Amino acid sequence: MQATTKTQKIDPKVIAAVIATGLMSFCGVIVETSMNVTFPTLMKQFNVTTSTVQWMTTGYLLTVAIIVPLSATLKRRFKTKSLFITANLLFMAGVLIDATAPAFSLLLFGRIIQGLGTGIALPLMFNIILEQVPISKRGLMMGVDTLITAVAPAIGPTFGGIVANVLGWRFVFIILWPLLLISLVIGMLTISQKSAIQKVRLDGISVVLIMVTFIGLIVGFSNIGNGHFLSLSVGGALLIGVLGVIGLVYRSMHITDPVIDLRVITTGRFGGHVLAFFLLQLISLGMSFLLPNYIQLVNGSTSTIAGLVVLPGAALGAALAPISGRILDNFGARKPILLGCGLVLVCLVIFTIVAQNMSNVVIISVYLGYMFGIGLSFGNIMTSGLAELSAQQQSDGNAVLNTLQQFAGATGTSIVSAIVAASQSGQGSQAQLTAVGTQHALMALTLAMVVAVIALFRSVRVSKMQTVN
Repeated sequence: MQATTKTQKIDPKVIAAVIATGLMSFCGVIVETSMNVTFPTLMKQFNVTTSTVQWMTTGYLLTVAIIVPLSATLKRRFKTKSLFITANLLFMAGVLIDATAPAFSLLLFGRIIQGLGTGIALPLMFNIILEQVPISKRGLMMGVDTLITAVAPAIGPTFGGIVANVLGWRFVFIILWPLLLISLVIGMLTISQKSAIQKVRLDGISVVLIMVTFIGLIVGFSNIGNGHFLSLSVGGALLIGVLGVIGLVYRSMHITDPVIDLRVITTGRFGGHVLAFFLLQLISLGMSFLLPNYIQLVNGSTSTIAGLVVLPGAALGAALAPISGRILDNFGARKPILLGCGLVLVCLVIFTIVAQNMSNVVIISVYLGYMFGIGLSFGNIMTSGLAELSAQQQSDGNAVLNTLQQFAGATGTSIVSAIVAASQSGQGSQAQLTAVGTQHALMALTLAMVVAVIALFRSVRVSKMQTVN
């Protein structure tokens, strides 16, 4: 039986379908990381603050975080190809709005429309792998998926910096159109339906509670740098978000067909993987905000240089994704995950220590080690976690992980931008205050990584992935 599993091959159409859905995710991430580099330009052109401009990232991720929890229900209720086409067209509409937006409000609206498309498409990519790829090849394909989405952060800052300087920031959106068209054509030709369509009712109360949860939490985190914790915009918003979480959990436990079955979090060691996955994504998006802004505002470099500085590390992390997935297929999850996360923690400690005096050379060097660790661990945490669930639970587990991935990204960006913005309001030069704020933000990210490593030590089995092969 083992030999049969080992010799199973992946249908080329499945690979093409994964690439089609992956291209959409690639476009979403490349806009996100490209626009991070252009934030100083947008702040000047639209006369907005650091806390306001980061909503280009936060608003997009918040929208995705609200839509992704619906993925398990949407998957059961609608055809995969129909969902993909809808997602692609929404994303294309959002890109068009942003390419022509005359005001920041319309720019943000376009990002939200893009978030609707990505929120529908992102879980499709992983569901195709879970349904149609043999277990013995799953680590590799999850790594390929991670590579597709990881290439975007690798080239995003450089792409954004060069395009913004040469053509203008609007061309960051315009250039995506050919990729979206290619994605649409490939998906229409290769995405097939493997599971039966069911008449599943979408619970309206749960949808409202999901919106209340994420809007409350994200608004609260985003306003930390602008208001007192006990104010309505911070403490009040966070309280509303927490009440939404409580209501959503209660609702999920007491209805027959929940929008997202949160009981999977208590299954085996899946919960520990969920916590670590959430924290690692929070850290990654926080770093993608901190470093480009530090390079420009503290070191006085251009947006192009900012992109080039983070390019080597990001490229290394992306290239490692399929390799680390293959390591997991052959040797189990524990070694690559714990080695990778340990290296991430060490690099965060170094960044924190030298944060007030980091040259671009230092950033390049330490970031290479940081992204080596991310490449070894990030995709494997998701693969290892889903291996803890039964086939029937995996679509819900996938929805949980993808939801928290987007929420963590929004939270990470909100938290670090709030910390930096709070420091920038003090006395001193902008460069000096930004450096201090960056150090404080890195301290918070380092503490989060300590928690993630502890969770993984308790949750990752020695040979879990080997036994399922």
